[in-house]
Amino acid sequence: MSTFWSIWVTVIVLGTVFGCWWLLWATRKGQTTDTETDRTVGHAFDGIEEYDNPLPKWWFYLFIATCVFALGYLALYPGLGNYKGLLGWTSTNQWEAEVAEADEKYGEIYAQYGNTAIPELAQDEDAMKIGQRLFANNCSVCHGTAARGQVGFPNLTDDDWLWGSEPDQILHSIAKGRNGNMTPKGTMPNMTNEQVDQVVNYVLSFSGRELDAEAAKAGEQVFAQACVACHGADGTGMAAMGAPNLTDNVWLYGSTYEWIKETVVNGRQNQMPAQEGRLTGDQIQILAAYVYSLSN
Repeated sequence: MSTFWSIWVTVIVLGTVFGCWWLLWATRKGQTTDTETDRTVGHAFDGIEEYDNPLPKWWFYLFIATCVFALGYLALYPGLGNYKGLLGWTSTNQWEAEVAEADEKYGEIYAQYGNTAIPELAQDEDAMKIGQRLFANNCSVCHGTAARGQVGFPNLTDDDWLWGSEPDQILHSIAKGRNGNMTPKGTMPNMTNEQVDQVVNYVLSFSGRELDAEAAKAGEQVFAQACVACHGADGTGMAAMGAPNLTDNVWLYGSTYEWIKETVVNGRQNQMPAQEGRLTGDQIQILAAYVYSLSN
């Protein structure tokens, strides 16, 4: 935060606290007594009048104590621009302390599974209960609570895998992450609109859904020039590159003519973030076993 904005925030915060204190003090009008009067504030509604009585002393002093507490809090914790507070507290160091405490408390539980092979671990009911919680906390926001995915995020419960379904491949995907890169128009950046239509029809023809048979026939040559390097001559994909199989009718971004055309024209750049550093090695092992169990 710049010096200007730091001063701005500080003035606003302290001004609010002292403003509240001044308002209480300036309008106290006998706040030091509990004496009631018959005076009213001068207006009535539906026969009800509001008396002009002071706040009870305990209430008045409670408001004053609130202002004092606010000043004490702002002295100890960050809240005044760039001022870090006397205690040096930050949300980061609190989070780190909580993580360290949790690792110490639960580390032994995770460790007993860390060296177990993933296929074997996937058969362990207790380990999978832990894996399900790890998945819910770290993966469900993208893949869904049932792991069935959504547009742009793969379904983990079927047998269709972009990067391979072997235990070591799943482990790598979770630990290191994956970066998909479907470039616009593949390896043929000068592809014309007519050629786009042809290659889309050709891709649809893999599942017998082409809209124009002649365009699909012409699209075979376009596919060979623009798409074969990643998807293979038969369109069955390449796990090493994360290139999907185009012949099984399982689609990450939709299977209609319009969806496929958008993919061809604009490309797709999806990312699976690495969990290494966020989760321990033992936690990743358990999570990989849980994901493995979903389709095995």
